[in-house]
Amino acid sequence: QVSVVESGGRSVQAGDSVRLSCTVSGPTGITYAIGWFRQVSGKEREFVAAVSWTGGSTSYADSVKGRFKITRDDDFPVILQMNSLKEEDTALYYCAARSRGFGTFERPDEYEAWGRGTQVTVSL
Repeated sequence: QVSVVESGGRSVQAGDSVRLSCTVSGPTGITYAIGWFRQVSGKEREFVAAVSWTGGSTSYADSVKGRFKITRDDDFPVILQMNSLKEEDTALYYCAARSRGFGTFERPDEYEAWGRGTQVTVSL
């Protein structure tokens, strides 16, 4: 069974930075591509950033390019560094894991395991 755990969410002011962390535990020998998504109450879950299981490929939503960075120096944790935060970045942030395939994945239905989310609140 795969377990996904995110951490690091907090309340900050616009312009500040937040660092989110994601760790996945599961069967030995399985590697995972990771995606970060976010959701605001009443809206659909939206893609934020993704990294391949090797760490060699990354992708970002246009809304966060140049401000957010996803990294994995080792297998885990996968870090989402969020800089120059805006009020519209306020959301519940989810980490998701996928055990098959190469490259990055940007649709929620491409992932098989999800964490419970960590809240990021940005105020003016």
